[in-house]
Amino acid sequence: MSRRARLLAGAVLGALAALAIAVALAWPREQFVPAASPEAWGPTSANIARGAYLARAGDCMACHSARGGAPYAGGRAMETPFGTLFTPNITPDRATGIGKWSADDFWNALHNGKSRDGRLLYPAFPYTSYTKVSRADSDALFAWLRSLPPRPAQNRAHALRFPYDSQFALAGWRLLYFKPGVFEEDAKRGAQWNRGAYLVEGLGHCSACHSTRNRFGASDDGLGGGLIPTIGWYAPSLTSDGEAGLGKWKEEHIVQLLRTGVAPGASVTGPMAEVVAQSLQHMNEADVRAMAVYLKSLPGGSSPAREPAPRAPEQVLEEGSRLYRQHCAACHGERGEGLGPYPALAGNRALSLAEPVNAIRVVLNGGFAPATAGNPRPYGMPPFSHVLDDAQVATLVTYLRASWGNAAAPVSSAQVNRYRAVPLD
Repeated sequence: MSRRARLLAGAVLGALAALAIAVALAWPREQFVPAASPEAWGPTSANIARGAYLARAGDCMACHSARGGAPYAGGRAMETPFGTLFTPNITPDRATGIGKWSADDFWNALHNGKSRDGRLLYPAFPYTSYTKVSRADSDALFAWLRSLPPRPAQNRAHALRFPYDSQFALAGWRLLYFKPGVFEEDAKRGAQWNRGAYLVEGLGHCSACHSTRNRFGASDDGLGGGLIPTIGWYAPSLTSDGEAGLGKWKEEHIVQLLRTGVAPGASVTGPMAEVVAQSLQHMNEADVRAMAVYLKSLPGGSSPAREPAPRAPEQVLEEGSRLYRQHCAACHGERGEGLGPYPALAGNRALSLAEPVNAIRVVLNGGFAPATAGNPRPYGMPPFSHVLDDAQVATLVTYLRASWGNAAAPVSSAQVNRYRAVPLD
């Protein structure tokens, strides 16, 4: 071998060694926290009751139950920009569920994102948030899942495009974007704030929707808002008072919104309505209040500066005004002030978002707050997709976004058409 070849080979080996060291240092090491005792996940009534509550708080049923299928037997399709994932059976069936799992296996899945057989799990299962869940809560969840009726339901193989179907690619993703770690309390904050942070950042996995994702599907781990991939809804920022930030809200109104789906001047719809119906309304008031305290404390301030929105042509606004008077004013008022239970549109933050998708979808599909114990007969808004065509919806939403103090950009018929055929969930 020539001297030049030896030098080149040495350089290559050196680079590979440096890469190996960097990977070793950066690789998200698995963490193990032992159970307090075997009784921690035993089938006691206390463990099962606590686990059932935590499953509600984490809204486990929403993903692990297919429409029309057995609860927690999996099979729900989750569309992603990389293909389709199918949620697994988490009932205690020994052949197709988690009947052969140990409490340690379950902890490893929540905390380290690894299955019992060693496979890396896709982060559509939000272990990037669940890693913060305590071992005690993990064990209680496991005890409750083991108490469910076994449901034989074979797990479906994911349908992902290459290279996203590769465990090697997933390992690279984890190297870049995942580091396991339990929730650490902030000693400068009180017990209530820390409890709220634990629920919002961990079991509640709020950042799964309310954060921006990059081209590889990784969340920025904040709550700054983002378009939810494939389902066509925008989860507004919880840190910006110009979007859904709660810093200026009364604590009681935040609690009311989370537990009932409605509060003075606000209501939830779309995916958040499902969260309230299936999860938040079943939590005790102390926990919801702790979440409110934490959410209210998040940095608010003003939204990032945006260029002044272009104003739509006057003929578009005139036609929008006509459509509003014909279809909307009877409930929302001649000046968008809102009548009775129907919300005001004047100064409505949902209409001023840079991304207009939520307003478009509410006009197309209707707006329905969830039926909850605190609001069992919610008022809703009917859909207009069968009444208005794409151009009319665009004209109406443009008018709403430019009237009564709202000053957001016009909407095009192409934007409306993009979401007309998108499924509701």
